[in-house]
Amino acid sequence: MAQTLSLVLLFGTVILFSAAGVYSTSLKLANECTYTVWPGLVSGHGMPPLTTTIFTLETGESASILIPASWSGQLWARTLCSYDFTGRFNCLTGDCGTGSEECASVQTVPSVTVAMFNMSGNGGLDFYGVSAARGYNLAILVVPRGDDEGNCMATACVDAPDGPSQTGGACTTTCFAFGDPENCCSGAYAPPGTCKPSYYSSYFGSRCPWASRYEDEDGKEKNRAFACSLADYHITFCPHPSMSTDHKVAAGAGTRPSSAGKTKRVIVIVLVAAVVLSIEPMVKKPIMKC
Repeated sequence: MAQTLSLVLLFGTVILFSAAGVYSTSLKLANECTYTVWPGLVSGHGMPPLTTTIFTLETGESASILIPASWSGQLWARTLCSYDFTGRFNCLTGDCGTGSEECASVQTVPSVTVAMFNMSGNGGLDFYGVSAARGYNLAILVVPRGDDEGNCMATACVDAPDGPSQTGGACTTTCFAFGDPENCCSGAYAPPGTCKPSYYSSYFGSRCPWASRYEDEDGKEKNRAFACSLADYHITFCPHPSMSTDHKVAAGAGTRPSSAGKTKRVIVIVLVAAVVLSIEPMVKKPIMKC
């Protein structure tokens, strides 16, 4: 049976908004992992925070989040989470470091696969992608559903090792692991062409060719950003490896997520303000170390 959660934002009096007038984008998060995940969801710099980002997804569950058209931010999956005896909330992978279920930033979260979004950017297009820049903890697939005026391609980091998430571990970047200039592309290794990819980054580059991951020999960051117009987005944690990402999504296909099935609908209400759209910067050179 579908579970429904409706949230109302109160500021002295009840402020009611028409969903059609405020929201034009839906993010549908689906958990196909064999274990529970706790999605981490943060807004970009300068963006008003969403009123709630706290929910869990059991195996087979999904949640649809309605967001403003001008939103930007990042999301990921946390695994093996619980409260300790002091009341602090901790996760084995993807932990925010806040001690609570609410996340403040992805910048302090190592060893995690991230989906990134910047809605209604240049030319009115949405920009989205999957990043292994901070590491890898589980597979993520992002599929746009809607109009195809942009380059509406699915993107993912799917064909990666099964071991990390299944055993409760993750792969980190060697910059996070060692912190030295060579692995972090800093100091003497900052100029273009001086920071070389390693075996670890090359391995994930071949396994996750659609994901952002590292700088090449010419100093160009291998970003994999995609653009789409007037779309909703389906994000799947632990998608089946056979799901192809090298295809264009048909125009108008599945323009809105269905509420049928085992779905939680999370309606998030925020104040819409004129802000500069931005997505938190990624680590400059991610090199994997499992």
